[in-house]
Amino acid sequence: MRSFTVETGIVAPMDRANVDTDLIIPKQFLKAIGRSGFGAYLFDSIRYMDEGQPGQDCTKRPLNREFPLNESRYANASILLARENFGCGSSREHAPWALEDFGFRCIIAPSFADIFYNNCFKNGILPITLKDEEIKEISEYSNRKEEISINLPDQKITFGNKEINFQIDEFKKKCLLEGLDDIALSLEKLENIVSFEKQIKSKKPWMFND
Repeated sequence: MRSFTVETGIVAPMDRANVDTDLIIPKQFLKAIGRSGFGAYLFDSIRYMDEGQPGQDCTKRPLNREFPLNESRYANASILLARENFGCGSSREHAPWALEDFGFRCIIAPSFADIFYNNCFKNGILPITLKDEEIKEISEYSNRKEEISINLPDQKITFGNKEINFQIDEFKKKCLLEGLDDIALSLEKLENIVSFEKQIKSKKPWMFND
């Protein structure tokens, strides 16, 4: 998993509340189990004018010109500015996979669905919860095509001469800074795991098929 320290980039707006995971990545794409390649299908049902299918060449599909991510100014956006209850619905981990594959490193919203929020940290995405008025400030600033900077070690968002502090759980912060997902966290305790297995094997050898 990629670590997260400081991200400076363009902000793309998702100006709707209760964006669920089926809107983020529709159900027909859940057949794939790899983490890559989902970015092309991010927000598929509102990003394109037709219904997408797995493996389809999206470069030839008709675009919804009213959808913000189809504007050239947001082509390289790395920060998504969303509304309340972002990521609600099913618990599919494909949702953060699609967002990360598209290029988003950070999502800012007034609130998130709990499972989606936790899945973001497991996939190298920083979800930040801010007050509505703070999000409005960032939105107005970013509308001028200006970049903003997100500093995780200092827990600060900087834009122009303005700074906004944000809160984050210390353990989740450590995992993002060090690029630790669940597997990496387990491997940190590999010596203890190996030692435990050896003890069990010596005490209960019938459990093993050596």
